[in-house]
Formats: sequence, C-alpha cells, structure tokens
Amino acid sequence: MAREFHVVIERDAEGSYVASVPELRGCHTQAHSLDELMERVREAIELCLEVEGQNRETLDFVGVQRITIAA
Repeated sequence: MAREFHVVIERDAEGSYVASVPELRGCHTQAHSLDELMERVREAIELCLEVEGQNRETLDFVGVQRITIAA
C-alpha cells in the first residue's frame, strides 16, 4: 500500500538542504542538492516506518504558517 507524506524543506546557513516529515516525528535528513535530498528523505521515511512498524501512529499534517515577531 502506497502512503503519501508531506516534506518540509529548508536551507541552512551553509547552503545545505534540510528536510523533515511532519507526520513522522523525528524523521529528518539533509543533503547538498534537492535531488539528493529527495532520495535521502525517501530512505529516511522508509527507515522510520521500518523501525516503528507500518502501523506507526502518524500526525495529521495541517499546514505551515509564517509569523512575524518584532525583535
């Protein structure tokens, strides 16, 4: 059975891409290119599911919001 996950992608100060999967707590990876990142995040998801089992309880992804705070 195929499952679909959201992936949040950010870029750090050194220019590397960092991905996290909100539905799978603790599922993160990083890479120097977006292509490499997508390969790694697929592997990370598969490993998270393997370690925790296919029936791992996942969180429902609601969305991403931007907020501005006066510093």
